[in-house]
Amino acid sequence: MKIIFFGSAHFAVPALEALIKSSHELVCVVTQPDKKKGRHLHVSGTDVKSTAVAAKLKTFQPENIKAKESVNFLKNLDADLFVIVAYGQMFSREVLDIPKIMPINIHASLLPRYRGAAPINWAIINAEKKTGVSIMYVSLKMDSGPVILQKEIKIEENDTAVSLEEKLSDLGAELLMDALKIIDSRNYRLLEQDEEKVILAPKLKKEDGLIDWNASAVDIYNQVRGVLPWPGAFTGYRGKILKIFQADILPVFPNHKPMPGEVVRADKHGIVVACGRGFLNLKELQLEAGKRMSAQNFIIGHKLKAGDTLVSSRVRH
Repeated sequence: MKIIFFGSAHFAVPALEALIKSSHELVCVVTQPDKKKGRHLHVSGTDVKSTAVAAKLKTFQPENIKAKESVNFLKNLDADLFVIVAYGQMFSREVLDIPKIMPINIHASLLPRYRGAAPINWAIINAEKKTGVSIMYVSLKMDSGPVILQKEIKIEENDTAVSLEEKLSDLGAELLMDALKIIDSRNYRLLEQDEEKVILAPKLKKEDGLIDWNASAVDIYNQVRGVLPWPGAFTGYRGKILKIFQADILPVFPNHKPMPGEVVRADKHGIVVACGRGFLNLKELQLEAGKRMSAQNFIIGHKLKAGDTLVSSRVRH
């Protein structure tokens, strides 16, 4: 089949690499325009563009995929199929009608659960035990199209949104190859999603990283894992923002009935903080304008001690 691939984020790279190795004809890779990135604002392309350029593929980077010029460009490529993975723009009906067979999408959840921009994050934050990948027919309403294939995986207790994304991106690439086989042979079914089982996964906001120490240690632990790499979990400490990158749970801690947010131990084993229920052992932290470091180095560098308090500080803009 003649395929146009749409993708921008790193999540899309394994699927693109799988297509490059396949027998299908990849006629073009469509990705977001180059942008200024990093501290020095150097202009650079997406991860998908880097992969496409290395493979000497035709690339297209429209500011607006729905513009007349974009539509005409895509029509002239005479594609059988659109494969869309973490592209970053909404499509018009006119664009979705271009491929001869259909447009399909790789989505990182078991649809209809977790429709939206942050399915991996919310699955971890909400303490899901499993998630997966769905290959679906693309419709105008976000993530609502009928499903062609699905495959689930277990969410491990130590998975973060970063590690789970890597697993799901590889799984998505594998499932895409399975989907292309059955689509090419016309031996597929389109399973409509159950609208009564929809769970939304909206784009994360800065405030989603703010820790409420009145919550349980389990809930905060899931939050810490789920909001990586952005916005990251954070709290207030001595008037500054303290980011928490790694932690684990201590259900009980001997001889203490502290207030939520109180540090009950600070030593080489970590920084133990009381929660509304249970205790969180902080392992890796970063104070505002400082370096990311282990709990032991943080204690030494900032003189943190038992009795100090971490607060649910307001977000600074």
